Amino acid sequence: MEPIVLEGQTVVLSPLSTDHAGALAEAAAESRDQFQYTRVPDGLDEAQRYIEAALADQKAGRRMPFAIVWKGRVVGSTSYLDIQQWRWPAGSLLQRTDRPDAVEIGATWLAASAQHTRCNTESKLLLLSQAFDAWDVHRVSFKTDERNARSRRAIERLGAAFEGVRRGDMPGLDGSVRASAYYSIVRAEWPDLRRRLESALASRA
Repeated sequence: MEPIVLEGQTVVLSPLSTDHAGALAEAAAESRDQFQYTRVPDGLDEAQRYIEAALADQKAGRRMPFAIVWKGRVVGSTSYLDIQQWRWPAGSLLQRTDRPDAVEIGATWLAASAQHTRCNTESKLLLLSQAFDAWDVHRVSFKTDERNARSRRAIERLGAAFEGVRRGDMPGLDGSVRASAYYSIVRAEWPDLRRRLESALASRA
């Protein structure tokens, strides 16, 4: 799929590019206290490698990465991951090749100055609206390190349903084999959830 720009009231999700390396490094350097379980570049060289890896995944069709621009300033990154096109039974009217059937939202991190603000909620509303309203997906999923209580609370506040913990799921940032907590939102749940997110944003500057 071609890169897209998603624009809200105070947030713009811009296709990640090598031009964002310096700004991403600055955002990540504000404070690293909350990045224990999250892969976040440390310094300009790591930011450049981080972007190169994301763009390689994008070229392979595995990822659609964004820079999060909040009030005109790059404050982090997020991505669509696990972009799935399902193989439906022969003749199914649900078969399509121009957009995904399911996606994951992940690889999200924010600078300290953008945490505990409307930035994350507005970013997620943009991503979920694109997935459900434009692409008409059947499911949006999220996963995080089972130990990452802060990330799990944030996902639960969005309204995603907890599906369970997958043991021995993938490498952890600390070099361990991590267990991952999985969450999802399905299409039938989206209208009510969208109203909740819009109401939450309306009450925040």
